[in-house]
Amino acid sequence: MAKDYLTEFLPDLDEFREKTMQFHNGQITVAEYKGFSGGFGSYAQRGGKKHMLRLRMAGGRLTKERLKFIVDSCDKYQIDRIKITTCQSIQLHDLEAADLCEMIENAWKAGMISRGGGGDFPRNVMASPLSGVEMEEYFDVMPYAEAAGEYMMNFIKSVKFPRKLKVCFSNSPENYPHATFRDLGFVSNPNHTFDVYAAGGLGIKPSLGVCVAKEISPDKILYHIKAMVNTFTTYGNYENRSKARTRFMQETLGSEGLVKAYQEKLEEVTAGENLDLHITVSEITKQGTGQAAPRKRLISQRQNGLYSVFYQPVGGNLTPKKAAELYSLVAPMEDVEIRLTPEEGLYIINCNGQEAEKLLDATSDGAQTLFETSVACIGATVCQVGIGDSQAVLSACVEAARKENFADGVLPQIHISGCPSSCGTHQIGALGFRGGIRQTPQGPKPAFAVFEGGCPLQGNELLAEMGKSILAEDLPRFFTELGKMISADGSTYDKWSFLHHDKLEGLIEKYTA
Repeated sequence: MAKDYLTEFLPDLDEFREKTMQFHNGQITVAEYKGFSGGFGSYAQRGGKKHMLRLRMAGGRLTKERLKFIVDSCDKYQIDRIKITTCQSIQLHDLEAADLCEMIENAWKAGMISRGGGGDFPRNVMASPLSGVEMEEYFDVMPYAEAAGEYMMNFIKSVKFPRKLKVCFSNSPENYPHATFRDLGFVSNPNHTFDVYAAGGLGIKPSLGVCVAKEISPDKILYHIKAMVNTFTTYGNYENRSKARTRFMQETLGSEGLVKAYQEKLEEVTAGENLDLHITVSEITKQGTGQAAPRKRLISQRQNGLYSVFYQPVGGNLTPKKAAELYSLVAPMEDVEIRLTPEEGLYIINCNGQEAEKLLDATSDGAQTLFETSVACIGATVCQVGIGDSQAVLSACVEAARKENFADGVLPQIHISGCPSSCGTHQIGALGFRGGIRQTPQGPKPAFAVFEGGCPLQGNELLAEMGKSILAEDLPRFFTELGKMISADGSTYDKWSFLHHDKLEGLIEKYTA
């Protein structure tokens, strides 16, 4: 895909180089540079000395070729921080300005166009990470996510959006990429059709999406994307950035008005354009050889004798050394590739039994419990708009839990965001936390507001509301006490919090008082 856009996008790099140098020479402000550089998938980090580059990859498909490019780039540019994001992309951090422009150009030539990776543009298209191999899926949505990703690149230079537009595809009611509350979500049905949801999203004033179409044929998805683009550019708020996301159209139009406006735009697009897709979904032909003994993190695929291996580097921080190790292992393996998850982990898919065993052993350094798979954004030490240090808090909480050796499931997967933007998806976690500041007798201290009871599952979606704040320094003690209470009952968080919700509320109150 990327090579199709090289001729169009490469000339833009001349202006990017110029703006980057102006920023470092103090000729333009942080805000001015941020507004420009985001369109290239890059932001200056806190302090303005180093840069981040976000590589888009539709559906989170981290192929061997893409992984090799990342490994080689880390070596060439001395990159020591790789972050997996909740939008199934890869962020490379701590880049020098002198290296940034060269690396962007090389990434584009390698098939990973970062154009539109930030800013007011169509963002990385998401999909259920095990699409095509999952036992219980309705059908493989990955080819449609990739087609959507390619199509949406057309809008980067031709359409001015009020804000960013996120599109995703879900292959089952697990709703892994949150299709029922994105800007535009395609939700698979057992009869090989999609229901379409629009104008949802997390962050300030979060909202579930509105169903705007039911049981559409997969070959018609581009009509719906174009209809959403036209709806957003017609009814989105260009005057007030705080109300410029699609979900605010539910306020201005109402749910019924939104459906009506969307359907009108869909009729116009259908009458005036030919956007039919003709996709042949290819089946995996690899033959499984040898059975793998049942192990944690091993998932049997619907392809007989093939497996997926789950790996979650704590906090979504994949080290360059581990990335290089993974590449050396998967490079000779037939049809094996990596799929990034919306929870900052990854699956290595299409492994035979012997390959799966090797990969399980090689990834034993990752999360060992549900709690250790917790989600955290990059945090305030790196992000310019961050308030709380999400990564430090998660590390401290995991360390405290490991000392207690709690059984798996005693503590839940938590979601931590450093600010209201919800990059850590704090509003959908069983327990979520949002960075802020709390006044204390000793003065202001870092704290995290509590969000309790969120759920992303299709049909049971619930967006948690904000409660009081727990001091960042107290969170490890909070989880230690919570884990001991649940362990004393011989239970898990899910069961215990349902049966003893009053005790959970009491513990939260103790730490937020």
